[in-house]
Amino acid sequence: MAMKYSDTVLDHFTNPRNVGEIENADGIGEVGNPSCGDIMTFYIKVKDEKIEDVKFKTFGCGAAIAVSSMISEMAKGKTLEEALKIQNKDVAKELEGLPAQKMHCSNLGADALHAAIHSYQSAKEKGLSAPPKVIIDHEHEEGDEHGDGCGCPSCEKDEHTGASTCSTCGPEE
Repeated sequence: MAMKYSDTVLDHFTNPRNVGEIENADGIGEVGNPSCGDIMTFYIKVKDEKIEDVKFKTFGCGAAIAVSSMISEMAKGKTLEEALKIQNKDVAKELEGLPAQKMHCSNLGADALHAAIHSYQSAKEKGLSAPPKVIIDHEHEEGDEHGDGCGCPSCEKDEHTGASTCSTCGPEE
């Protein structure tokens, strides 16, 4: 069964926006899933509690790159509060959908952005001159094949059956 990507996904993969690193970033967040090989690092610059600039470096498949690019576009100019509300289903919707087996990429991207925001907030609270890199490892613990924070990619309900969607959303064909 071949995967079908939307024109938007293909555009963000072939022409990714905001690739790179921000020197002296205000927040740095990294999310990796060693089991699928995707690693995303987000860098943010914050001014007046708004995300003034976002850059990312992603090692992964085309969907992971497209997700990173779209999230960077979605977050730029938003307040930190608004950016923390960006969820995987929002990213998938903006990309006009992702194949079921690639929906986990949208989880990683939103988590990497949120990690960068938490990095900024932590540095600000502690009065640090450089933010700590917040790293989230999506590799699942031994005996826990689903880990924490990996909900249904469509509705984010925290139900784990190994399927691409939960019982609320129904199977995706």
